[in-house]
Amino acid sequence: MIADETVPSPEHGAPGTRAPETRPGLRERQKARTRADIRAAAIDLFTSQGYDATTVAQIADAADVSHTTFFRYFQSKEQVIVSDDLDEKRAAAFAAIPAGLDHFALVREILTRMYRIEVDDPWASNLDRLRIVRAEPSLRAMFQLESDRVISEVTGMIAEYLGVDPDSMRLRVFVAAVAGVMFHMVDISEKELPDLEEYLDALDCMERGFPL
Repeated sequence: MIADETVPSPEHGAPGTRAPETRPGLRERQKARTRADIRAAAIDLFTSQGYDATTVAQIADAADVSHTTFFRYFQSKEQVIVSDDLDEKRAAAFAAIPAGLDHFALVREILTRMYRIEVDDPWASNLDRLRIVRAEPSLRAMFQLESDRVISEVTGMIAEYLGVDPDSMRLRVFVAAVAGVMFHMVDISEKELPDLEEYLDALDCMERGFPL
């Protein structure tokens, strides 16, 4: 889960500003198309013949790229489907959050912004991709590792925003509790993905002390 970026504000005390809209150069557009072609080919093959039966060579051939070109874009067939290329957009969205929020209000803002970024991204919100990840144990494990990486980065951002020690036990417990509840919402949802309102309702429940 990169296109136009929001320019981070120098500090959290001021909302971010958006850079003038600029069209990516030809080289960047070609790279984006090749990356998308590889992913589309991988999805088609994983769906038609199964994840384990699909090789990197088959993906490269279906995407009409060389084996070497494949590895310029992805380290493995696992990374093709697990990665989402949204790190810069997440960081920019976080930088645009105004100062002065408490920890629950901050997480609510982060959750809202991250959800919208992913829903608006065709690859991150691709339902076939999500189904394949859920169906394959190795991909689920790798997806969890990627999620843990993002959570770790967000924890550091929260610590900086709130002015607390990133290794604080209270911060770690808070983030772990929120992340656990959010993942649980996905597991129990009857839809492919919960609506944003469902996530926010769960967060409200946490803030109220888990009333029954």
